Order: sequence, then structure tokens, then C-alpha cells
Amino acid sequence: MSVFTHVPESTLAEWLKGYAVGRLVELKGISAGVQNSNFFVTTTLGRYVLTLFEDLSRAELPYYLHLMAHLSRHGLPVPGPIADRDNEYLGTLQDRPAALVVRLSGSSEMNPGLAHCEKIGAMLAGLHLAGQSYGRRQENPRGAAWRADTAQLVRPFLPAGEQALLDAETAFQATVDASALPQGAIHADLFRDNVLWDRDEDGTPHVGGLIDFYFAGYDALLFDVAVTVNDWCSQPDGQLDPARTQALLDAYHAERPFTAEERAAWPAMLRAAALRFWLSRAADFHRPRSGEMVSVKNPDEYRDILRLRAAGVPPLPL
Repeated sequence: MSVFTHVPESTLAEWLKGYAVGRLVELKGISAGVQNSNFFVTTTLGRYVLTLFEDLSRAELPYYLHLMAHLSRHGLPVPGPIADRDNEYLGTLQDRPAALVVRLSGSSEMNPGLAHCEKIGAMLAGLHLAGQSYGRRQENPRGAAWRADTAQLVRPFLPAGEQALLDAETAFQATVDASALPQGAIHADLFRDNVLWDRDEDGTPHVGGLIDFYFAGYDALLFDVAVTVNDWCSQPDGQLDPARTQALLDAYHAERPFTAEERAAWPAMLRAAALRFWLSRAADFHRPRSGEMVSVKNPDEYRDILRLRAAGVPPLPL
């Protein structure tokens, strides 16, 4: 994620003495993203990712860290958090909550093919199934209530045409009740840059890591599917690519079959997912934060995707 808070090497070296991970070799800031301060940390015993949480409260953070530990224990390629010498996942660094997690191998694939979409669909279903036994519950931090509130926050910054689109979609989403859909722990941000790919010996790609769980929460599982499809299966013009969409949905459905209620709610969930990222990017764009390396994404991409999804989408597979 973007680096908002500077961490001197000497400060980190001292902090790491509270962990059994060896001595600091290299510290490198990560420039992508918009939420927390993240760093690659290499020590004499391994490679890790350090996160300083800029907005999340200390009370919220155990949900995310224990979810990652839970999913990792269930065999999913999730960066397990590292406990310190007092057996705690969450520490304090530079006056901010901080956590150290395992750095997984692989790199993002920004031009996924059918095989990538199949694998990520199956992996997302596996995440949802494993999450059913996760005992902690914390509502989606960017769920329906956040979307309604943020719409009012960003509305004054938008031109008249975008205000009309936002007003219409906000009114539509107020009529949608997702509470009857299957619920559970969701990633809520499984974009292409939050998946690391590795390769088998024969060159076949496989998922090496699912990262950045700090938007996770308890919500409709279908919302998570919609977020993922909107990113992985959209063409440059925002339209859904039929083959990639079908590949992802079929692979997911094979592991966790969609219900009749989910099939009926699919168009609304795609619209809700598009609205969520239009709003978050518009808020970041119009109310930017200061930092050493700050990445702000263009909100227009998801504005256009929302318009397209509102015009109609293919149904879910039976």
C-alpha cells in the first residue's frame, strides 16, 4: 500500500528484537495502494511484509489478523501473521498499530486469461467455505451503510451528470435487501493486484498468494464474487468479457453452488460492487491524503462500470 508513515531502519531493527525473525537486512516501502503503510522487510531468517495501520482502529484489527491466520491454517495461500515473543499478532510502531506477516512468492497478473479466472473463482469459493468456520464477526467496513454515507460525502464534488447517476444508484441500492443471501467472511477487495501467481514445474500458473485482507468483513458472499468479477472479467471499455466471466463463475459454482436467491440478486450485487469502488476512489481523489508515496486511482473507471452494470448483465450459471 502507499507509504504514509516513515520508518527508520534503526527503529525497525530495534522493534524486530521483539520477534524471533532474525536481524534486519533490508527495508523497502511499497508504493501501490491507498490505505495503509506497507513495507517489504528482509531479515536474516526470512521475508516479511510490515503493515502500519493508518485508519483502522486497534479494536478492529484482531478480526483481520485472526482471519488471515484461520484461512492459512485451512490451507489457503494467505499471509499468516507473525506472533511476537509475547504471542501477540498486533504491535505498535511509530505510534501506530503494526503487524508483520509472511511474504508470499509470486507476482500479480494484470492480464488474466481463462485459466487464471477459473483458478481464482475456485479459490474464492474455497475462501468462503473456509470462512464459514471463522468464529469472529465484523461487518463489512464498506458495506451498505458506508456506501450510503460516502455517497453524500463525495456528491458535492461531482458534476451534475455524475450526481444524477449517484442519486439513482443510491436510491436503487436502498431497495436491495441482501440479508437473505448466504453470508460469511469475505475478502471484499480481491482485485488482480491482490493475488500473487506462481508456476508449477510444467509452467502452469497457480495461485501463490491472496493478500491485503484489510477490507474484509461479514457480508453477502455474492458481493465478494461481484467485486472479483468486476475487476478480473472487465474489458478495457468496462464491459464484462463473456468467456472470462463464465470461467470464473463456473469454477466458483462447482465448489459452492449459487442459490436461487443469489441468481436473482446478481445484477444488483454487480452494481453494488461497482458503486463501492467508484465511491472509495472518488473520496480518495477529491479528498487526498498526504504521504511519502501516495497512489490514488482514477474513479472514472468504476463510474463507467457502474453505468454498464446498471444497463444489464448476463445471469449467473444454474
